[in-house]
Amino acid sequence: MEEKREKLEEIARQIAECKRCKLYKQAVRAVPGQGNPEARVVLVGEGPGYWEDQKGIPFCGPSGHLLDKLFSLIGLKRDQVWIGNMVKHRPPNNRDPLAEEIEACQPFLDAQIKIINPEIIVTLGRFAMNRFLPGEYISKIHGQARFVEFAGQKRIVIPIYHPAAALRNGQMMAAIQEDFKKIGQFLAEGWKEGEEKNEQKEEKKQLSLIE
Repeated sequence: MEEKREKLEEIARQIAECKRCKLYKQAVRAVPGQGNPEARVVLVGEGPGYWEDQKGIPFCGPSGHLLDKLFSLIGLKRDQVWIGNMVKHRPPNNRDPLAEEIEACQPFLDAQIKIINPEIIVTLGRFAMNRFLPGEYISKIHGQARFVEFAGQKRIVIPIYHPAAALRNGQMMAAIQEDFKKIGQFLAEGWKEGEEKNEQKEEKKQLSLIE
């Protein structure tokens, strides 16, 4: 764990000095990400908000408080997971990150995930989802586990609505709570078993089409 922690700290230092895009000019602090270097679950959001920018900690505002409650639904604590964002500095006025800003930060996020080597990547919102599942619509696939190759490993990706959206919309709140429970199911079953079940469902579907 110590080796992983040191590597993540080195990336955090690089992020603090990064000038690959213009976001650093208006940001108070860089927000490289935080959590357990041995986490089985990595959560990826969009970008830092006001409180994250002030403290340098991901998801420490209202969205973060909701995230902590969601963790409790599945018996997890924040110090058991790792949380980061697509961009590492706050976009002005919380606007959507631009494509070139996401591209500039991508090597940092990719390296962090490779070091941690999680079983499950939970994407929070459409920007994070598009990094791992391009061309999909979160309204159609939220809560659905997909198996993807990333950083040389097969991993589960579970797209979920962003907590900020859930705070504004009661229907999304119900959806995000149900989707979060699926993370707990994969953690309990083990991802290989979950993959086998997925493959069995696909085989049954193909057989029904033949019949």
